[in-house]
Amino acid sequence: QAVVDFERLGEHAAAFQGHDVGFCCLGTTRAKAGADGFVRVDRDYVAQAAELARAGGCKHFVLQSSQGANTQSRFLYLRVKGEVENLVQAVGFDHCTILCPAVLLCKRQESRPMEWIAQQFFCAVAQVFPTAYSVPVETVARAMVACVLQPGDRKVKVLENGAIHELGKA
Repeated sequence: QAVVDFERLGEHAAAFQGHDVGFCCLGTTRAKAGADGFVRVDRDYVAQAAELARAGGCKHFVLQSSQGANTQSRFLYLRVKGEVENLVQAVGFDHCTILCPAVLLCKRQESRPMEWIAQQFFCAVAQVFPTAYSVPVETVARAMVACVLQPGDRKVKVLENGAIHELGKA
């Protein structure tokens, strides 16, 4: 495990050397980092990490993005996720898998009351529509590993919520 300073990520290029696969789940919230900080973390840091990974020999990069990611979105979150998807694809990995989960179901140490309410709602909805609107983070993690173990022949693969559920069962 390597601890890096993302503000000086280029100084940590050695941490990205010699890995066949890279997994990226990096992200923050606008509430925590402000709009500029959110863009810096969710787009700039991720794109730079992908570039360093590729330069270090990474063949398959797996990115956790978001359902609805779109460079043309009026919503900052979805626009930035769309931008970073394009930037990571442009790096030129042999394989690039982008997972676009819906609402992530997880337990957090920090208090996010509105997220907690949303998660309670989506947990109830998941009883009727298990793959439509949410996904447990454990399922996303299993899907990330599974897509590396069975990469397929496509250079870029985008997995939406239903496919994440399916692959995460493995």
